[in-house]
Amino acid sequence: MRLKLVSLLIILSGLSACSTTEKPTKTTENLSSANSTTQIQATDAQSMYQIALNRQGADKIQLLYSARDAAITEQSWPLLEQVCIELERTPSVDQVQNKLYIAFAQKQQNKNTLALEILASLDSQLTQPEHFAWHQYLTASIYASQNLPKDAMPYFFRASETASKNNLTIPQLNKGLWENLKQLSSYALERFNRGSVVQQGWVNLALYHLVYLGAPVELDQAINNWQRRYPTHPAIDVLPKKAAALIAIAPLDIERLVVLIPQSGANERLGDALKAGILGALDSSLIQETIFIDEMLSPSEITAKLSEIKPNFVIGPLLKGNIDKLVANQALQSYPTLHLNSFDGERTSTQHYFFALNPEHEVQQALEHFLAMGYQKPMLLAPNNGAGQRLVEYFNVQWQRYSETKPEVGLYDDKKDMPTTITSLLEVDKSKERISTVKSLFKQEVESETRSRRDIDVIYILGDAMETRLLKPYLDVNVSTFAERIPLYASSKSHSKQIDKTDKGDLDGLYFTELPWMLSDQISKQALRQQYNTLWPDQADISQRLFAMAYDSVAMLSDITQLSMIPGKQFGGLTGQLSITSDGQINRHLNWAQYKNKQISAVQLKTHAPIPLFMQTASDQMGSE
Repeated sequence: MRLKLVSLLIILSGLSACSTTEKPTKTTENLSSANSTTQIQATDAQSMYQIALNRQGADKIQLLYSARDAAITEQSWPLLEQVCIELERTPSVDQVQNKLYIAFAQKQQNKNTLALEILASLDSQLTQPEHFAWHQYLTASIYASQNLPKDAMPYFFRASETASKNNLTIPQLNKGLWENLKQLSSYALERFNRGSVVQQGWVNLALYHLVYLGAPVELDQAINNWQRRYPTHPAIDVLPKKAAALIAIAPLDIERLVVLIPQSGANERLGDALKAGILGALDSSLIQETIFIDEMLSPSEITAKLSEIKPNFVIGPLLKGNIDKLVANQALQSYPTLHLNSFDGERTSTQHYFFALNPEHEVQQALEHFLAMGYQKPMLLAPNNGAGQRLVEYFNVQWQRYSETKPEVGLYDDKKDMPTTITSLLEVDKSKERISTVKSLFKQEVESETRSRRDIDVIYILGDAMETRLLKPYLDVNVSTFAERIPLYASSKSHSKQIDKTDKGDLDGLYFTELPWMLSDQISKQALRQQYNTLWPDQADISQRLFAMAYDSVAMLSDITQLSMIPGKQFGGLTGQLSITSDGQINRHLNWAQYKNKQISAVQLKTHAPIPLFMQTASDQMGSE
């Protein structure tokens, strides 16, 4: 906390230094009031502020400045905002600088929309480079704090360019810019690799670190070349420590691997699928020795075996209950471990990772696509059970972060309940009632056609393969022929390689997310897929997915340290594009596919990180970057 406070004071002292209006100095006219202030010996911000309210002229301004500095020291952000609002009423105060202080105070209180509005209002008043640099830095910091690195970068770059050109010092600028820049993918970095020399220098340095990570010699050579090309670049301030740390990240070298999977009991079949995937990946691995242990053993038995084997790395266990037991027993505390499931407790080691085929990954991916396409009113269809309700709740919570509309939700109990659920949600039942009423008023035959509601613009199915095949025809016949066809989407649960062998026709037009391993034309390792099909031609879908997960678990081990330390760095696996979050969770980005003409085709769908709702208005005002 002390280091954080010192850093904060440095930042704000820099902001004060950019003022071009001198603070009032004590003269013979205000000495008496200054002396009385000293006699009162007010030391806290609130007291200084209260005294200032009863003073006039230069003495009042001086006390307000002192109160402002004290509020920063005390991290009293509401009071800082209050003091600056009082200073606004004094014409001799640098109003642009003062508004920058207000924006900073609001940012610290998470009043990001208000802070961005103030910063936007200053656009035409930023005639001095000091003001412009701080304005851009504060704007970038707000976007960065909301995990919007792409939105933050243009402001960071402009702040860095202005500071470099005018020899300005903005503490934390280079560090904040670098931390934000490291979150971008290589694709995003390439898009920013243009503009000023300062901007290109930052981007090229980030690209070097991303491309040569884990290759110390090549990275060191690339950085030396970069320094010769950009000898006076502001990134020099962050380079020495960062370069040393990244050079030290060498690929993980594993001689002895332990794999914990179910080898007995009701889940032995799942363990067999995992073992096949592990062995498949070991064929192209440098791991010298692999030992399989039954995760159904007691924690004490597993602890004893690990102590005897002394592995360099552990993969597993699979079952959540066994993960909980081993965490409680601290059996894996001393070993780098990639668990094959998620964990609801607190991560106890930075060397522990969690890899699960979570459907939430797919829900998030679909949601981001819907927002990118501008859909306003999604409809969700899910089974009325624990899993269905959980995914619907997840979608609702995430959707409310970005949209003011509420999704329509239909939970069905069984296949008999599906038609009623759909006609009710689409309000087809009400249309039929109106038609019946009209017909009763006339003796002759009345031509009619039911109409569905028009506000639903996308439908997302969260059912399994059989449920999806039952739901799709109901949706086709209940959407009004007068309305545009509503796009239909589903998760990987809707796709079954076994069922697809005989039944694809009813799903025409449906988009869905899926593991690359489960899509014949999207597999990078075709030889492995053919070998798998020869050995296990009739494997269940769950076994095929577990095989892919186990394969990726071994294949990504050499990169796992880099993946965990570089936000946005990805590993292309059988289960998707894999990355690691700050809490050790393996996140997946799956492929998109579509049923079309009784075939499954790969599709590229638009998606990008959405802007939170509270920032959308301000973003629109400031223009898109």
